[in-house]
Amino acid sequence: MSISASLVKELRERTGSGMMECKKALVETNGDIEAAIELMRKSGLAKAGKKAGRTAAEGCIFMQLSDDGKLGAMLEVNCETDFVAKGDDFQDFARTLLQKLLDEQPADVQALLGLAFSDGMDVETARKALIAKIGENINVRRFAIYEAREEGNRVGGYLHGSRIGVMVEMQGAGGDMVKDIAMHIAASRPEAISEADVPAGLLAKEKEIITAQAADTGKPAEIIEKMVQGRLRKYLSDITLLGQPFVKDPDVSVGKLLDGASASVLRFERFEVGEGIEKAEEDFAAEVMAQVQGA
Repeated sequence: MSISASLVKELRERTGSGMMECKKALVETNGDIEAAIELMRKSGLAKAGKKAGRTAAEGCIFMQLSDDGKLGAMLEVNCETDFVAKGDDFQDFARTLLQKLLDEQPADVQALLGLAFSDGMDVETARKALIAKIGENINVRRFAIYEAREEGNRVGGYLHGSRIGVMVEMQGAGGDMVKDIAMHIAASRPEAISEADVPAGLLAKEKEIITAQAADTGKPAEIIEKMVQGRLRKYLSDITLLGQPFVKDPDVSVGKLLDGASASVLRFERFEVGEGIEKAEEDFAAEVMAQVQGA
């Protein structure tokens, strides 16, 4: 049957898909636009499945904080290229998701993917539809939701561009200090707030390495023990927030800065785009050859 240009135009506006894809769907459904939309969604899910195994190590960190400093949410959504991460489709999807986090506060990513999104779709279906539309794998990787646990606590954060995000909850601090501490965490990457928060396994492993290094010096046992203790103290000051020199004033540790303001850090979360995701080495020549051979 003949498909009018206006019908193709309407389907394109409603789905965001290409003209030929829209025309093909309308031909297959005899011009029934609702059936065409359903067909394209099913096709999109199939395409998304094929892309699910592709590495998505680019993307953005998104954050939203309430004006009263009581609530905040931070989200990492990944894609395959920085180009897509900057696009309106990706950005709109992620920002809608961020609002969902604040409004409904799901327990985990799986619960987030099951929430209603738009047009009768849940988040997972919308994610797969976006994959089909832009042609890249999209992953909702992780999120953090902070709500002030006590009266007087403040939740704040800092975004370094769209690559690094930090959320923090503090007690006895104003908004500027909360932001400064979040900025420090973004720059200095502490692994724990204080020495007491450092996992015993991590400390034991580091002590083993330091002891082995000191033993190679051939010095007496009592000297080696002093060397080990000194290096452990240095290691702990490097990885704990309170022990690190404050980025805005390296002559003062974060611990001393907080003591002087009668403030404390209760918890923090630091996200960096793609950290821990192993990126596959791309062989563009082989990729082009595979496409040529498959044509």
